[in-house]
Amino acid sequence: MKKNKIFVACDSTNISKIKKIIKYTTHTKINIGYKFGLEFLNSKNGRNFVSKLKKRIIFADLKLHDIPNTCVSAIKAIKDLKVNYLTIHISSGLQALKAAKKISGSIRLVGVSVLTSLDNKELKEIGFNKDVKKLVLHQARLAKKARLDAFVCSAQEVKIVKKAFKNEIITPGIRLDTKNNDQKRVLTPKQAFKNGAHSLVIGRNITKGNIKRNIQKLIDHLNQ
Repeated sequence: MKKNKIFVACDSTNISKIKKIIKYTTHTKINIGYKFGLEFLNSKNGRNFVSKLKKRIIFADLKLHDIPNTCVSAIKAIKDLKVNYLTIHISSGLQALKAAKKISGSIRLVGVSVLTSLDNKELKEIGFNKDVKKLVLHQARLAKKARLDAFVCSAQEVKIVKKAFKNEIITPGIRLDTKNNDQKRVLTPKQAFKNGAHSLVIGRNITKGNIKRNIQKLIDHLNQ
């Protein structure tokens, strides 16, 4: 279990709450990292807080989605944070992905495929003519071409992604219970690892309520 990573989604602007999350999720039995998204990194004190974190695996979930030059400039602008992972939308295009990878240095560049809040109906509304699985597989091939370090997809698509992409696969939309909230394509942690995911992103099931109890519940679940 130690070889697989759990990224705890720190989805808040409350610094005290983030400190509490980090304090109570530090555990010897699980390889823990911390995912900070747009909400936190765009908050008044968020960027400064992340810049001072030491000896933690930091995942900057900025989901870059722009022209090549802007993606490159954005990566240069956050290098002082010394993050370990950074996300970029595959739909930015192959040239943007290649340009971003070229200057990412020690940052593991993570390609984001179809968001787990979307299903086939919503993809069609946006204008895509492929269903979720076909589109994710197509994007996995682009990620391979761009030599990205990791790939984000639903745990339900991991098996098909592994056919095209051999590096780290990270899966959000992970639930220990039956509540999907705003996600559409979800699985349990054990199911996700069984499908071949290397790392998971878990938010509410860890950070809401008693964090220490939630971590133990996760460990028990994975050991079943």
